[in-house]
Amino acid sequence: MTLGAFIFWQSMEKVHVWIALHQDEKQERMEREAEIKRVREQLIAQAKQNDSL
Repeated sequence: MTLGAFIFWQSMEKVHVWIALHQDEKQERMEREAEIKRVREQLIAQAKQNDSL
């Protein structure tokens, strides 16, 4: 029983680590996408400003 509990605890720890890493990766990806969107909007605004000149 103790061995089973230990194995279960170890596997749950690995699952929690995997979930945490996955969430970190997702957050980083969302931040990168937001930065890309912001830069793209700035470039579009600059292009429109240059076209109007």
